[in-house]
Amino acid sequence: MDSFFITSTGTGIGKTLVVTALCSQLRQQGKKVTALKPIVSGFTYDDPESDPALILKSCGLTPTKPLMDTISPWRFTAPIAPNMAALGEGKTIDLDKVIAYCRDHTNLKSDAVLLEGAGGVMAPISDQYTMLDWMAGLRWPAILVAGSYLGSLSHTLTAVEALRGRGVPVRALVISESEKSPMPLSDTTSTLEKFMPRDIPVVKIPRLPVRSEPWKHVPPISWIIKS
Repeated sequence: MDSFFITSTGTGIGKTLVVTALCSQLRQQGKKVTALKPIVSGFTYDDPESDPALILKSCGLTPTKPLMDTISPWRFTAPIAPNMAALGEGKTIDLDKVIAYCRDHTNLKSDAVLLEGAGGVMAPISDQYTMLDWMAGLRWPAILVAGSYLGSLSHTLTAVEALRGRGVPVRALVISESEKSPMPLSDTTSTLEKFMPRDIPVVKIPRLPVRSEPWKHVPPISWIIKS
């Protein structure tokens, strides 16, 4: 079974779109997928567009409270960095417990485990640790999602260097076109390709119209976890 950590250069970049698209496309190929969003902030059970709800829908499941509790054990209401959201509720996030939870799910009979992080590569999850520490602890290949907004080139290259510097293998870079882009998506993609190591493919997802179940309209990307 293959396990992948989907991370990004920041918040609202497109991690959930990539995770849900991968879930949907793999399921269409007859694969069994386990998708997780262990830590989520800005969460309420009655939000049909929450990350856990969308992930479950893309897996063909109804987003019930028990299922959302299962795939997202660490849930916080405030839409801020996980460490701050947890603090606001008088809680803390124990990194060792998070890593143990993730590893427990690799024992399931799935063809792939897809794990979505929270925020960007260096988003804090406690007073001592960041998302990068979580990824380094797991050592799962990372799929980095970036945008095409002004400044994304530097943010993306910095994120790649940070991941590789901690020994986290980068399986692919996915450029999800931002709402406001200073140049065509193809230009952003071709520029980043010049700086990417040869073993990191660069994939692009054009801006999609606002619609329900957007993952169904993402071009084929499931090949990146098979390469």
